[in-house]
This record gives sequence, C-alpha cells and structure tokens, in this order.
Amino acid sequence: MSAERERDPAAATGGEGDRAALEQRAVNTIRFLAADAVEQAKSGHPGLPMGMADVAFVLWTRFLRYQPQDPAWPDRDRFVLSAGHGSMLLYAMLHLSGYDLPMDELMRFRQLGSKTPGHPEHGLTPGVETTTGPLGQGFGNGVGMALAAKMIAARVGDGFAPASFRVFGIVSDGDLMEGVASEAASLAGHWGLGNLVYVYDDNHITIEGDTALAFGEDVAMRFAAYGWHVEHANPYDREALAAAITRAVDEAARPSLVIVRSHIAYGAPKKQDTAGAHGEPLGAEELAAAKRALGWPPSPSFLVPPEVRELFAARALALRPGYDAWRSGIEAWRARAPEDHARWQSLIEKRVPADVLEQLVARAPQGAAATRAHGQAVLQVAAALAPSLAGGSADLEPSTKTWIKESPAIARGQFGGRNFHFGIREHGMGAILNGLALAEGFIPYGSSFLVFTDYARPAIRLSALMRQQVIWVFTHDSVFLGEDGPTHEPIEHLTTLRAIPNLLVVRPADGVETAGAWGVALERREGPTLIVLTRQSLPALDRSATFEPSWLRRGGYVLRETPARGAVTLIATGSEVALALDAARRLEAGGLATRVVSMPAPQRFFEQEAAWREAVLPPGGFRVSIEAGATLYWRHVVGERGLAIGIDRFGESAPLAQIQEHFGFTPDRVAARVREWAGR
Repeated sequence: MSAERERDPAAATGGEGDRAALEQRAVNTIRFLAADAVEQAKSGHPGLPMGMADVAFVLWTRFLRYQPQDPAWPDRDRFVLSAGHGSMLLYAMLHLSGYDLPMDELMRFRQLGSKTPGHPEHGLTPGVETTTGPLGQGFGNGVGMALAAKMIAARVGDGFAPASFRVFGIVSDGDLMEGVASEAASLAGHWGLGNLVYVYDDNHITIEGDTALAFGEDVAMRFAAYGWHVEHANPYDREALAAAITRAVDEAARPSLVIVRSHIAYGAPKKQDTAGAHGEPLGAEELAAAKRALGWPPSPSFLVPPEVRELFAARALALRPGYDAWRSGIEAWRARAPEDHARWQSLIEKRVPADVLEQLVARAPQGAAATRAHGQAVLQVAAALAPSLAGGSADLEPSTKTWIKESPAIARGQFGGRNFHFGIREHGMGAILNGLALAEGFIPYGSSFLVFTDYARPAIRLSALMRQQVIWVFTHDSVFLGEDGPTHEPIEHLTTLRAIPNLLVVRPADGVETAGAWGVALERREGPTLIVLTRQSLPALDRSATFEPSWLRRGGYVLRETPARGAVTLIATGSEVALALDAARRLEAGGLATRVVSMPAPQRFFEQEAAWREAVLPPGGFRVSIEAGATLYWRHVVGERGLAIGIDRFGESAPLAQIQEHFGFTPDRVAARVREWAGR
C-alpha cells in the first residue's frame, strides 16, 4: 500500500519554501506544547517529544489514517507510542489532530483526574490505542494489532476489506532493550507482518547516561536477522524520512523498522543529548533558551498558531473521503455479502451467547480427570459458541491442552486459523494477546504453567489495567507436580495473582467448575480472567439436586451442608475441594459437624451481596481454608479464629503421593489437623 494513498495537505498551501516553513512551525508547535506541559506540571519527560516531533508530524500528516470524530473506526490505522514516557508527544498530536482532548487537558498534564496522565492510558484518552509505559509492552501490543488485521482479512472480505488497517509506532532504546520486545519482534518477523512499521528513536540516552554504558549491539542487524525490513533516515529531513517510511509501508512481506538518530530535547542548548532531559523538566531558563534557539516566541505558553491548526484541520478533511467511502462500502458489502458481513460483525462485537455459561455446563465433561483435560473438552465447545476465541501456548500445548481442534495454526501468509505457536515466549505472548484484544475482533487466550506467570505478569497486569478481555489459562497449579520439584511448583502465585486489581482468578475443582470458569471468562468483558488447572486427575464432585449452574458465577457456593449449628466450614479451591469432602466425612464420623464450600473464585465471591456471602459463610462461624499454596490470602477469609491450611515454603521433588503425605494434604492429615485446632 503506497504512501501516495493520502496526499500531504501542506503541499497545497503554497510553494516549497512556504510549505517547509509551515511544517517547521507545526513541528515546533508539537515540540513546545510538550515542553510547556512538562514545565507547568514540574514533572515529565520533555526530551523524547522534543526530539521526535518531526517524526510524529510526518507519520500523522502523511501516513496515518484516522478520524477524530470516530476514534473507534474499525479501519483506522493504529499508532502506538511504545515509549510511553514521552506521552506529551501523543497528547499534542491528538489535540492538534482534532480529537476530544482540549487545551485545558494539556495544561492539566499529570494532574489528578486529567485525560493526560503521565503515561498514556487506553480507555481514558480518546485516540490512545494502548496503555504504555512499561517498556517493550507497547511494542508487543502493536504486533498483536497488526496480527489482528491479518486475521480479520483472512476471515471476511468479498471485494471489500473492513479492517485493512496498518500499525505505526515509535519505539525507544529502552523498548528494544527489554526482552519482551525481542520476543514479539521475533514472532512478527516469523509471521511476516508487513502491515507493521515502527520508527526507532535511537537517541543514545537512558536515565543513567549514554546507551553505550550497556547497549552496544547493531540493532539493524538484529532486526534483519528477525526477518524485518530495516531503513535508516534523518529524522529532521522530513522528505527523506517520508521516503524511508514509504519504502517501509510498501514492504508487504515483512515488518519494518525505520531507525532514526534523534537528539533528545532537540533545540535545548544545555540539555540536548543529555540524560538530564529524559525524565525532568527543562527548567524555565533552559526552556526559554530552547525557544529562542528555534525561533519560537517565548510566550504565551501552549502556543498554537492559527495556520498550524488549519494544517491539521486540512489533514482531517483530506482523510474524510476515505472514511466516508469505507462507510458506504460497508453498507454495499452488507447487501452484497450478508454472511461475510455478519461474520465480521460477530467478530468485532466479540459475541457470545447470553447463556454461554449454562450451555458449557450442560455439556461439561463428567468423570475423573485432570482439570486441564476437562479444559480441553470445554474449549472445543467454547470455540464453537464464540467465533472470536483464538489462542495458543508458550510451547506447552501438549501439556496445557489448549488447541482448538479442526482449526489450523497461524503461520506466515496463513492467518485464517485460531491457534498460535508462540514458542517459549511468555513475555511476548502476553503482550501480543493484549494487542489482539485491543484491536477488536478477538477474545484471545494464552497458556503456560502457573509458575511461569512470573514471565507473563507484566502483560497480565496491563490487561487488567486496560480492562481487556484476555483469557489466561495456566496449568500445573501446585506442589502436586511432584517430581518436577520446587522450580516448577507454584507456591505464592495464586496469592500474588489475586492481588492484581481487576484480574479474576478461577481455580476449578472438576469438569463442571471448569466449564463454569470458561463461561465466566467469556461473559466477562470488563477485564481478564485467569483459569488455573491441574495436571493430576481429580474426581467428579457430588452436588445436591438443588445445585444451579448460575452459582458458578458467584465465585463460591455450598457443596456439602449440614443442619447442625456451629459446624466448621471447610473452604477449598481446585484440587483441594475433593480433599475437603473426604476430610469432612472423617470429621463427621468423629462427631464434628462440618460444611464444605467450594470457592473457585474468591474475588468474585466477595463481590456478592451480603445475603449470599452470609449463607455460604455464616458470620461468626468457624472456618478452615484448604489450598496447596501460600496461606496469606486466606487469613482474611478465615479470620483470626480460623485455620489456614496451605504451604508457606517451597516444594519438593518426589512422587505425588509422597508430596501429599509430606505436606499434609491427605484426608486423614487434614482431618487430624482440623480436630486438633477445633479442640483448642
């Protein structure tokens, strides 16, 4: 796709000299909007916006397709500022381009309640495509977005492409140092994502000083080895830069990296090319000197010349016919190919049946099996019910059992499948999944072993922060892995994952609860769900005739009730629910009245109304929690008088039965411990 698709509106304003002068005023407007905002806030990163203002200008006025009155237009090009610390560069571009980000918001940069926080936040500021700041994550998000466009195109289209968008971005030295970017870059090259173009801000500066302190590699050769097309350009020669980006855009078979040697805090006499310009204001004196050096009026602050506003308004006007043509094209396509259109509509709306949980539970696998095996069966039904569902694993699918049958894998030039081979790349997998979710069209899932959430945690946290519907499936959930030993046996992971706001952790106990976990994950639009599954076989649970599938939405329910007053309530999750039932029978035989509560999702349980919570956990009752992991989370559940049975040390390498006996997770050992506690 050629850059000639959209002509430069500045070209119509006069001769070459007039055009260049107007562009320079526009670039300096961007530069000093950012510097003024940082100075007023007395906080922020002026260096990157000042150094990369020309690059942003060229991208937004010559390449990027957008519509400020419709920020969610499905066919818009995506712009990712992976170097999120330079957020004022993005805010300046959104303001000038006509998005709903008024000057008052720029003047409230980094202030409480503003739409211009220190790092860009998706869902808060119109036009911000992803939350960036943790370096490298935005890089991976852009890969996921570009992949989404390819996957949508492979599924729909009859002479009309509803989502042919491209992904542009600015990435920094810090992005390319982080391992997550390397993982995502390798996959982007492997898949041949020719609709992805990143401009690398090679300014040679990090917080500690020159990048030569710790970064001496040949980035161009590294990315060429990944399978990327690489260009070099002078960021301050806008024509040469545009030519390099045009060549990158026209490279359809490979993602592209355009390397520019920029100058951090460009124009600042004392702070240009220094670490001091990275993360602190220039200071009033240096800012004034920078304005003088670049011929910019020292006052007023936040100056936007009328002709600069007109330039950006002309760009938006020039883009309008393409937007209108897309809208009319959609209507014609709907009439010509209603099935294709309906398929696309279903994708972008991420449709699932209103009763998806009930349908999954009705077809839940029965009998004894590992919950990972139950999950495999449930996934097939879920995939049939939710066309947007697609995912894969970090080279562990034979163990996590997360393959959608009857569907191929994504590969170079083959984007119609629903399965991914991410390789051994939890970091990159997580960032790409977030990008897929942000791009619209897919409910992505990713899988690995629970202990390796340590590698995926930054992306998991960001999916929760951005309120994205990503489904995380992690198996091998406890010390009961046995011979694999403490390196692979998660202990603290359930507790730490439950501490992430807006991340719902579900640890099912059998086939019915596994179906319920997937149902909750598919229903839950406001954030990610993490499903935790076992490797070892578990028995099917006996439930009363009054059990209702809707109870699974509540996070916890009574599995075994007793009419006796003052009964001890055993609360368990996952593999320990069957253990709790066996221990309860032993306790009852010894004369201790016992109730059993299955609580696969305690976070969801504590969101329920008081009546439900008190029916499941009677106030003042005696409570015992049983979970083969850290006990910290459960201490607030059982209370000061309660007992938390768990493991607060690392595991051991031994066969399963020996591990269970060693750590006291047998019916006899649990019953004995409860009797001892209850007798005190």
